[in-house]
Amino acid sequence: MSTNQPSVPDARFISATEDDVLSQRADRPEEACGVIAVYAPDEDVARLTYFGLHALQHRGQESAGIAVGDGETVMVTKDLGLVSQVFKESDLDSLPGKLAIGHTRYSTTGSSTSWENAQPHLSAIGHQVIALAHNGNLVNTTELRDQLKSGNGARFRSTTDSEVIATLVGHYTQEHSSIRAGIRETMKLIRGAYAVVVITEEAIYAFRDPYGIRPLVLGKLDGVGYAVSSETCGLDIMGAEFLRDVAPGEMIRISDKGLEAEQAVPAEQLSLCMFEMIYFARPDSVLNDCTIYEARRRMGERLAAEAPVEADMVMGVPDSGIPAAVGYAQGSGIPFGEGLVKNRYVGRTFISPNDYLRQQGIRLKLNPLRHAIEGKRLIVTDDSIVRGNTSRKLVQLLRDAGATEVHMRITSPPVGWPCFFGIDTDSQEQLIASNHSIEEIREFIGADSLAYLSEQGMVESTGAPAEQYCMGCFNGTYPIEIPEAVRRGKLALESSCGTPKSE
Repeated sequence: MSTNQPSVPDARFISATEDDVLSQRADRPEEACGVIAVYAPDEDVARLTYFGLHALQHRGQESAGIAVGDGETVMVTKDLGLVSQVFKESDLDSLPGKLAIGHTRYSTTGSSTSWENAQPHLSAIGHQVIALAHNGNLVNTTELRDQLKSGNGARFRSTTDSEVIATLVGHYTQEHSSIRAGIRETMKLIRGAYAVVVITEEAIYAFRDPYGIRPLVLGKLDGVGYAVSSETCGLDIMGAEFLRDVAPGEMIRISDKGLEAEQAVPAEQLSLCMFEMIYFARPDSVLNDCTIYEARRRMGERLAAEAPVEADMVMGVPDSGIPAAVGYAQGSGIPFGEGLVKNRYVGRTFISPNDYLRQQGIRLKLNPLRHAIEGKRLIVTDDSIVRGNTSRKLVQLLRDAGATEVHMRITSPPVGWPCFFGIDTDSQEQLIASNHSIEEIREFIGADSLAYLSEQGMVESTGAPAEQYCMGCFNGTYPIEIPEAVRRGKLALESSCGTPKSE
């Protein structure tokens, strides 16, 4: 292949129809949700929660909701859309109280267009009302749902595992006359990844799965109360001081009695999702004692050592690829430059583009800076390649803008296995790295060269040992046993080479 000409896509990879029509699916893993909780009796908790959700908007854009407790009851406002689309001033004014929880959702279980699947999920335990918000994914949802239907006559209004958790909490709370006991018994039964916040009229409960797969952090609002968030950036926007992570298997209660914590179920080996470090978490957040920006910068620096190439400029794919590009430039001595401008207001607009705009593909979100690109050999850093189609369109976009060479550098190993814990990577047959070599992927995306960061380089860039991360999507080893029926649904490969779906 000529070093300055794009390769022709292999027919094994993509059909003409898929090439012409770009769907709304992104060529990267998608996160499940973000959760937040605020206890501040003398403050406007609805507004604090609203701004906390803004900081977590990157974790989910399909629906948002806030539940507030005022000492007597719990009120919920939720709807489909972005945080700014769901809430108006009048909505927040109608949610007075001293404690609140919030949720922003990306669906990995349940329909994204159903209002009932929006959270927080409201339910009754006898005469008491609770609301629950959940980030993660259970692997035994079907089993538990069937047991609740047959054994307890439970009826479900939504298709989410969050409602299953709420139903279990309600059942065991009535059985033991204690919400804490209800949560404790529920945690013994549910398997998978979960970071959950629950609100009653007078208390907040927060609990995390025993492996700590999904993040959950605790902060203190100076002089007024406490906050819980999926990430530290959610604490920062409220002016809360980060105290610590909610420990794996821990349950926290926040009320007028203060902060109470207990180890509800035994903790297992910490297995934080590695994609939090690579892509999901905001770069200004701190997870596992590591600033996300610094981890991504070091990943780029390590890539420069592992996969050097001669070029004129290093650039990153906004936003997660930018710190890696800075690190690659520092490690290689090749200048860093901005080559792409991101349209931050396209995102999930809930208005489908017409055929012409779909044909423009990646231009809906990214536009090249021709004067910075033209005539140059580019190194382009990105966090991952899942199906490959968006990477192919990106390479073509840069060539059309005048790049003479495009060298892709990915700050993670190839994604060859699906996630079962709340990240939407689809079935294995849709993952391009599961059944194609790196050279075949390079040919498909049309790059002059392609290199992935090694698993060792990725882990060492975070400053924590490999044992503290779930890396199932890279190596097929999961911290939790996956039921066979669940595995079959995502691990089944077609008899012939799989055809990656168009994004």
